[in-house]
Amino acid sequence: MCGLLAYLSTDADRVLDDTVAGVQEALHCLHHRGPDDTKVWWDKRVVLGFNRLSIIDVDGSPQPLPYAGGRYRILFNGEIYNYLELREELAAAGAVFATEGDTEAIVAGYHLWGEDVVPRLRGMFAFVIWDTHTGTAFGARDPFGIKPLFHARLADGGIAFSSEKKALLELLGGDKGAGGVDAASLQHYLTLQYVPEPATLHRGIRRIESGTTFRVADGELTTRRYFWPEFPVRSVSRDEQQALYDRIAEVLDDSVRVHMRADVTVGSFLSGGIDSTAIAALAKRYNPDLMTFTVGFEREGFSEIDVAAESAKAIGVEHITKVVTPEEFADAIPLVVWYLDEPVADPALVPLYFVAREARKHVKVVLSGEGADELFGGYNIYREPLSLAAFDKLPTGLRRALGTLSTRLPDGMRGKDLLRRGSIPLEERYYGNARIFRDDELGFLERRDPDLSHVAVTSELYRRTRSAGYDDVTAMQYVDLFTWLRGDILVKADKMTMANSLELRVPFLDPEVFAVAGTLPVDQRVTKATTKYALRQALKQIVPPHVLNRRKLGFPVPTRHWLAEGLHDWARQIIEESQTDEWLDRRQVLAMLTAHRENQRSGSAVDYSRKLWTLLVFMVWHGIFVEERITPAVPETVYPVRL
Repeated sequence: MCGLLAYLSTDADRVLDDTVAGVQEALHCLHHRGPDDTKVWWDKRVVLGFNRLSIIDVDGSPQPLPYAGGRYRILFNGEIYNYLELREELAAAGAVFATEGDTEAIVAGYHLWGEDVVPRLRGMFAFVIWDTHTGTAFGARDPFGIKPLFHARLADGGIAFSSEKKALLELLGGDKGAGGVDAASLQHYLTLQYVPEPATLHRGIRRIESGTTFRVADGELTTRRYFWPEFPVRSVSRDEQQALYDRIAEVLDDSVRVHMRADVTVGSFLSGGIDSTAIAALAKRYNPDLMTFTVGFEREGFSEIDVAAESAKAIGVEHITKVVTPEEFADAIPLVVWYLDEPVADPALVPLYFVAREARKHVKVVLSGEGADELFGGYNIYREPLSLAAFDKLPTGLRRALGTLSTRLPDGMRGKDLLRRGSIPLEERYYGNARIFRDDELGFLERRDPDLSHVAVTSELYRRTRSAGYDDVTAMQYVDLFTWLRGDILVKADKMTMANSLELRVPFLDPEVFAVAGTLPVDQRVTKATTKYALRQALKQIVPPHVLNRRKLGFPVPTRHWLAEGLHDWARQIIEESQTDEWLDRRQVLAMLTAHRENQRSGSAVDYSRKLWTLLVFMVWHGIFVEERITPAVPETVYPVRL
């Protein structure tokens, strides 16, 4: 794990002393991603900077790592879990190694196989390889987008890449044209609760997309997608079902096995759900002294600590918990948003930050259950096509008439929402698991583009699903891989753990696991009664019975109650002090906050907490990165770890 920063000049004589100094200074923004070591290397065309968190080959693979007599220099953030097998194959083909780690396997593979090395990598990664002979750079990001990579064109014409956007902002300096807020991205953020790739909320800063390689030659950046997820769904007879469940258990066990490869202690996050419990139970097979970690709140109904503790006892692991108070929660927001780079309005970010901070006192690496829902059909919304199947048989005109009828029915009337949803095509009603503000609810947005819609984000994805002949459930999963998973789930997982110099690994998001999950027929993913059906069947012999069919909670946060109670004044202060009038009508936002408190006090079911939270996170982000009015106290060190 690390933080990388690469500057590529478009002029052979352009790299000056102040450029090198600028990279060295900007690396400080990435200190939390790699507190164990910092190095900078440069020549006439490039400056490569690296902060390292030592996990594999802790002393033998300093970066930027040279290869082939210094022809190449590589910066690599991530882990390659099949690096031992790759090194063996490469050595047989004539590769010579000077280290024992996974970084050298990538650059050696590139030397021998070129771009074809990328699909062979089983892991999470973002890397940049500089070729001194050709004066070109090549790099890639992992298939699902576990590890981030930002890029920007600087004022002098050079291109910079970084693990975090804040380092690029440092290099941009006073170039506000590149660093200002992007209006379209803000509108998407208010709808989705994150900014969809490849954009960011800063103009002029973009992301290399998941599953993409890139090349820089003669100052020009080109990209190529090497990974499109495929769902070669096949039918499964009753006689074949048990063999399928056994295969799922087998491939997941193998994934956990390789994800446990490290020269340091590996722990595991543990909530009350099936995904993290399965990962922890399998990890226990490879580390009998496994430590698990969970987080919760004092408010009843918003904590899985008791269930997680019961699971930990059942699988026989040491368990550590962290309870977060409302005061701790509010105090951490500016720091959490600073670590994020981009506003992500998922309240679960905050408890994740705290449980990562607790885990870092004991371990350097944790496993977690992200990705299981997207691959195996775990979200309740995936069951929606089953309940709306009858509408698909109706003529288009009749479906529209039913939608019109739904608007005339009283709010709260049974069947009203079913009619509304059934009248809307999937491409219009589903654009990921978060849906914060509808287009008609953005009246407070001062610079709204009426022609911009969420459909712009998902239209090409749906075109591909229809071309492939996918059913609606599979289409929803496909869309989520490009939106919700990489825009929310993996961003918070990476940023909140790396904020604490903790490496997080996600065994479900493994090519071998996906290859099995992608073949599952719909009835093995979702039924009218449950989600992740095949996965639950596969894990019957792995997880304790009390979690096998338990309702999914994750890390629930009582923001609905807090924004009406103890955090109401905090939220009001954030809104009143914000200098976002260029973008938001703050009077309407304040009115929403007041209405939310009144609704909660009166027992009304109307809940504005998610909408308010989305706006509050943007205002804090704006205060940090645009106004520079909010300056979080960023820790300089991380906790000592018991290895």
